Amino acid sequence: MSRTVDGSPHASAPVLAAYRYCEAVTGHQARNFAYGIRLLPTEKRHAMSALYAFSRRIDDIGDGALAADAKRTRLAETRGLLDRIRAGAIEEDDTDPVAVALSHAARRFPIPLGGLDELIDGVLKDVAGQSYETWDDLKGYCRCVAGAIGRLSLGVFGTVPGARDADRAPEYADTLGLALQLTNILRDVREDATTGRTYLPAEDLAKFGCADAFHTSAAPPEADFTGLVQFEVRRARALFAEGYRLLPMLDRRSGACVAAMAGIYRRLLERIAQDPAAVLRGRVSLPGHEKAYVAVRGLAGLDARAAVRRGAGGIR
Repeated sequence: MSRTVDGSPHASAPVLAAYRYCEAVTGHQARNFAYGIRLLPTEKRHAMSALYAFSRRIDDIGDGALAADAKRTRLAETRGLLDRIRAGAIEEDDTDPVAVALSHAARRFPIPLGGLDELIDGVLKDVAGQSYETWDDLKGYCRCVAGAIGRLSLGVFGTVPGARDADRAPEYADTLGLALQLTNILRDVREDATTGRTYLPAEDLAKFGCADAFHTSAAPPEADFTGLVQFEVRRARALFAEGYRLLPMLDRRSGACVAAMAGIYRRLLERIAQDPAAVLRGRVSLPGHEKAYVAVRGLAGLDARAAVRRGAGGIR
């Protein structure tokens, strides 16, 4: 395999084909994610697509129709494949394009592949039908399925030389992942209920009388569903505020990518805050023009500068 001047591997024709496959999966399955990574230079965009495609495979096993034992077997096989990638045992002509792409990306960037083990651990919790009593319990799950993705992505993005508090970048990336996941949980609360899953902490549901409020398009009159949603929205806003501290540590295009992805979810969160019952009626989403505005903000560095001001005690 040929190498660049800095010693990183060139992408051969089979590897480029594998990346194109991963980009197709990303564009088809994750429009919000794809919207953000299109702002990256080619090598980083390729690596992020490979990460997404592998993560998508793990999620699809958990969300699929297989019996629980079959899911556990498939997840164990996927962990075995991850071990082969980690060991550098995937050849360029391997028949699995996702493995080929991720193996190349892991040689090109310092990606902490253990984050994908954490994602598998989180999906195993879904397979077991685990519920969560407290926010601390749910936070552990969110760190597996979303915080880990933030830390994996940071391996691709890197931090700018001399960035202040750069040692805290993984912590902020993890926290931003939690913010996105909590927003997802709120948005999908009814859809998850139809599959028998409840993610919001049981103590929060009990506090607002909402233990059985997610199976219809309207909350029962005795439940304070609005109060529950606003309570979780405040928690998510605090996570976003903390996670946004990552932005000034990234180069312009990586920061734009993160700001675009996080900004889309931040706006989704505010839509939910304005009309909490909307999540019971259907899937809350943003129109294309709003996503484009968020991307422009990211490229202009507006969110990164706002994060710097907040960090310095400025506007909140």
